[in-house]
This record gives sequence, C-alpha cells and structure tokens, in this order.
Amino acid sequence: MTSVTTQTATKAPTDTTKPAARPEPALSDRITGCLVGAAVGDALGGPVEGYAPEQIAERHGGRVTGVVGPWNGDSWRTARPIAPYHKGDGHVTDDTLMTHALVRVYATVRDHLDAYAVADHLVPDLMTTPRWIPELEADALLLHRIFLAEKWLVARLHYGHVDPREAGTGNIVNCGAAMYMAPVGLVNAADPRGAYAEALDIAGAHQSSYGREAAGVFAAAVAAACTPGATAESVVDACLALAKDGTRAAIEAVTEVAARHREFETALGPIRAAVAPFDTVGPDYRAPSLGARRPSRLHAIEELPVALGMLLVGGSDYRRTVLGSVNYGRDCDSIATMAGAIVGALHGENAVPDDWSTQVAEASRLDLRAPAAALTEVAREIFVRDTGRRRAHEAAFAALTGGTPSRAMDAAPARTAR
Repeated sequence: MTSVTTQTATKAPTDTTKPAARPEPALSDRITGCLVGAAVGDALGGPVEGYAPEQIAERHGGRVTGVVGPWNGDSWRTARPIAPYHKGDGHVTDDTLMTHALVRVYATVRDHLDAYAVADHLVPDLMTTPRWIPELEADALLLHRIFLAEKWLVARLHYGHVDPREAGTGNIVNCGAAMYMAPVGLVNAADPRGAYAEALDIAGAHQSSYGREAAGVFAAAVAAACTPGATAESVVDACLALAKDGTRAAIEAVTEVAARHREFETALGPIRAAVAPFDTVGPDYRAPSLGARRPSRLHAIEELPVALGMLLVGGSDYRRTVLGSVNYGRDCDSIATMAGAIVGALHGENAVPDDWSTQVAEASRLDLRAPAAALTEVAREIFVRDTGRRRAHEAAFAALTGGTPSRAMDAAPARTAR
C-alpha cells in the first residue's frame, strides 16, 4: 500500500477571486419581503397551531415541509366550535389580517402612530368594513375573526371609552399585539430604538406587561433587520440592547441554546426547554396553567424568543427558519409570522419561496404585495417629516446654545457608557 505521505496530488489552481457581494435590498424590497414573508409564515403555521411537534409529525407523517390542509380535514368548521376557521390550504390567519389593518392605519395617518391612532382608526377598521376573511371563506368584519384578546380593543376603546394609552391593562398577556407590529419596524427602518418606542405606545391600547414589551422588541427586530449589512446575530443583539425584564432573559436563554444548532430537528426540544421557565402557558398549550397570561416582570411570551432562536438555527434562510418555527408547534403561526417577517426584512422578497407566496396569495384571495407598496410610500413620507422635525430641533437647540448645530454638538460633554 502506498503511504499517503509519499503520494503526490495534483491540485487544481486556487481561485482567489471572491464571489461578488449581493447588493443590499432597497427599502421597498425589504418592506415587501417582510410583509410577504410574514404572511407566508402565518399560512404555513396556521393549520398546526396549538399542537406539539410530536403530534404534528404523527398527523402529517413527518415534519411539515410546506402548505398543508386543515388538521381536522373536511370537519374544520365543526371540529372546534370556538374556532370554526378553515386553517390550512394556504389561508392566512388573524396575524396577517391585523398586520394589513395596521398598514391601512399608517396609510390614513401618514405619520408615526400612537395609542390614540389605534382608537381612532384601527378599531373602526375592525368594526365597520367587511373584507374577505380566508378562514371564514366569506366577506365579514375583521372583528368576527379575531381572538377574544383582540376583541378587547373594541370592548375597551369603542364601548368602554378607556384612555387608549391604558386600555391594554387587564387583557390577557399574550402575543396578540406583537404579532402585527412588523409595520412599525418598517416605518422606522434601521432605527430599532425608534421602532421599539413607537410600538410600545401603540401596543398600550392592546396589551400590558410582557405582551406589550414583546410588541416593542419585535418591531425593533424588524427595524434592525432593515439596516444595511444586518445579520441574524445583529438583529438579536439589537433586541437584547432594548428588551427589559423577563423578555430580555428569555431571548438570552433561547438564543444561547439556538446558536449551538444548525438544524431545527435537533433544536426543537432544547429551545422549548430554554423558554419554558419564562412561559406562563405551561406544557399543554390548549390547557393553560392557572397563572397563564398574567402580568409579570419575570416572564415573557413564548413566540418572540422562539422566532429569534429559529432565525439563528436557520441561518436567516427563509425555508429553514420558517419551517423550524412551524414544526415547533404551539403558537406556531405567530412564531412563523415573526420569523418570516424578520428574514424578509433582512434579505428582501427573493428570500421568500415564490411557490409558497403564490399559493398563499391565491388561496387567501389577497394581494400580498399591495400593502407593502402602500407602506413603502408612507415610510418615505415619514422619513422626510422626521428629517424636517430633527433639523428644526437642531436649529432651535443651536440658537439656545448660541452657535451652529455642529458647534453645539462639539460643546456637549462626553458621557461614559455604563
């Protein structure tokens, strides 16, 4: 036998040229990718929402790899009377419908939003205008589809006349506000701190405690994903820089575990174990624990940390990230909505498989790109307004300090970061 050390190998010439860097997606592409990516993730996760990974694998003969039908087949309308919805077959759920509703509010106001905009515009949208609801297979009020935690908006703001900034207090603490906050991140593209603050204001009308916090952090994640050169890791870092209390601790715990995995199959159990101490729902998603969904500074919603974890496991690849989110089960339509939104914002519309987006758009009878076009126009208008407001403030501050804006900045004492 010839020794390996004495063999002479003929080596191919080394190609020293670097692959051409892909151009950064433009704002319009990121917004389209985010909203389409969110909708597709929502539609893939909807039919398996509420079940454990083992149940999903048993029901579908393995992991879900694309669009699937209703869990209960043709009995979808009567199998769960409290939720007579056609989940599956490419239908989006309330996550997407609420996201599009918030886009319509932005298109009306054409500026930053607050809790009062929810009362003045989002609530009437839920109550007054019939629209095609894919899961009901009919034109209906969005109010007739949304979950009780979202109906809270109408009860408190329309009928109760509660101060919009405080209306979320008393609602169950869940991901109901976070699930539709992607538009807030998009109009604050590349400004995670601004997105966080605006989402907290908006979400005050809907949620409190860690449900409201998750809304702010998810909006920040989307804004961070729009930053040129952003990566999955930089998005997580931006979230950790802003998140508070149990939400921050949960994101830390989940993403530390997720960083050790490259395939969702091995990550499903460890990620659930990492988030479990922060999740009040408990091991049986359909039978929540006695302390479920109550305000706390120690706990977090499950959906956002898991979405960020799957973003790392999937390497921000859309298929891997979203399929990991879907096969995680539990509230997987919202997990996949968030994960899909972040990947779409990172990489643009081309990141979302065209076969999936086409199937979801056709099945849901929705134009998934029209909301993105409207929001892109609004985002540009808001940036122009923000620039004008900032320059007016700079000029006023300079006048107060007796110099130009640049001189005022030079005179400001440096602060040591803590």
